[in-house]
Amino acid sequence: MEAGRRSSTKPVQSLKPTKTVSVDEDPTKASDALPLPLHLSNAVFFTLFFSAVYFLLSHWREKIRTSTPLSAVTFSEIIAILAFVASFIYLLGYFGIDFVQSLILRPQTEVWNSEDDDEVADVLLRKEDARKVPCGQALDCSLPPLPPPVPIVTVQKVLDEKPVTVLTEEDEEIIKSVVAGTTPSYSLESKLGDCKRAAAIRREALQRLTGKSLEGLPLDGFDYESILGQCCEMPVGYVQIPVGIAGPLLINGREYSVPMATTEGCLVASTNRGCKAIHLSGGATSTLLKDGMTRAPVVRFGTAKRAADLKLYLEDPDNFDTLAVVFNRSSRFGRLQGIKCAIAGKNLYLRFTCTTGDAMGMNMVSKGVQNVLDFLQTDFPDMDPAAVNWIEGRGKSVVCEAIIKGDVVRKVLKTTVESLVELNMLKNLTGSAMAGALGGFNAHASNIVTAVYIATGQDPAQNVESSHCITMMEAVNDGKDLHISVTMPSIEVGTVGGGTQLASQSACLNLLGVKGASKESAGANSRMLAAVVAGAVLAGELSLMSALAAGQLVKSHMKYNRSNKDVSKASS
Repeated sequence: MEAGRRSSTKPVQSLKPTKTVSVDEDPTKASDALPLPLHLSNAVFFTLFFSAVYFLLSHWREKIRTSTPLSAVTFSEIIAILAFVASFIYLLGYFGIDFVQSLILRPQTEVWNSEDDDEVADVLLRKEDARKVPCGQALDCSLPPLPPPVPIVTVQKVLDEKPVTVLTEEDEEIIKSVVAGTTPSYSLESKLGDCKRAAAIRREALQRLTGKSLEGLPLDGFDYESILGQCCEMPVGYVQIPVGIAGPLLINGREYSVPMATTEGCLVASTNRGCKAIHLSGGATSTLLKDGMTRAPVVRFGTAKRAADLKLYLEDPDNFDTLAVVFNRSSRFGRLQGIKCAIAGKNLYLRFTCTTGDAMGMNMVSKGVQNVLDFLQTDFPDMDPAAVNWIEGRGKSVVCEAIIKGDVVRKVLKTTVESLVELNMLKNLTGSAMAGALGGFNAHASNIVTAVYIATGQDPAQNVESSHCITMMEAVNDGKDLHISVTMPSIEVGTVGGGTQLASQSACLNLLGVKGASKESAGANSRMLAAVVAGAVLAGELSLMSALAAGQLVKSHMKYNRSNKDVSKASS
């Protein structure tokens, strides 16, 4: 290049090579400025050009689909734009040389030198930009060893759905302060004002503190703003649970597709088979027996007489209206229905019952009960508030029944009516009694309840009481058909509040037609959801008991609940 530049200072009269300068050494060739052979440089810039175009078009299409302003440019899009400009300049310059030379016989040497410098700068810029391009298939995006600082993970969405790692000095300082304990982890959301960034920083700090990687726990694709202050504190990611559909489940003349979130093989398939048997037999009937959430606080007095005085006060009908007004201040939908009392020595057990609209209502009832206790403290100052103990809650009491035709029992369930009736007596009734079960006179009601609860945003902890179920089976119509019923006294569900407002759970509620609060009648959606839960339990009980009676349980689990993948190879 230096020799070429020295020779270019002499006047050039024609484009023909002279005796001292060969064609290959012509200083006017643009390719002399390239660090790679010409064909390799062209291939690199062609690839860079089309990759940048494809990346930008894909991102802009995604923004248009999600109504995101195109002016909101991400870091990865800035890099792609720079790569596009650099490759475009190179390609335009390369393919335009012949055209320019046909118009101007010979450009001035200073022009060529200037263009050479520009092309070198473009190449250097391209190489610099390439180091910032989001991780692709050829790049290693795994976490480096923990001792040196590692980049935190942000939520930039790219084509291969892998996160872009970006480390800023500010983020690094925050991570160090969290690790050192000077910045509380729980305060990141309020300090940063960005829930996603807070989760990413907390996640990285946790990895450094524990020395354990969270690589398999997803961080992208979740709205952390939606859970702030109500669903989950100090998030570092989210857990993926597959959702299957059982149905259609025919209850009270209406079909439902029941979403079930579970990691247990056979559960959805078994429930789906029960739904089929119920549908072929004309459907199930669900009846709501009671709708009222309860709380049972315990208060303590110095003497049994004082406890009895409060009991008489609460049971006086003249005082109920006053207490109801106090209770109802806690919510627009919470309405006190009744108060029952029981004495045990100096302790008084109070049981408040109220309606809660479409909300599950546990917190609603708690606030109402606390209002009443604060009100009673005036007339009964010796009542010990420290002895308050929230014992139990209730919800919807539902019974769901169906008559399964004998042909369906034989052809779909692969068993007989007599075998099912006998097995139910031996397992669900006598067997549960021998095991000392309390409310557990069923085959696996908790499986179905939990799967539907997680899919629809209910509180999974309420599975304990909500799964109380008595499964009954009886031969009817001269022993030809099977009558099956499930009685569930405390299904605690809601369609507003808590996890029901999250996007995934809201979609499952919408599938059932019970999303949000009912506009026609307060509480109608939650009552319908309780009926669906009971119907799904009915289908699950019917199918599992049939599998046990026919000896199919182990065979089906070995077929559907066992992975044939080589786990060691998959993990590597």
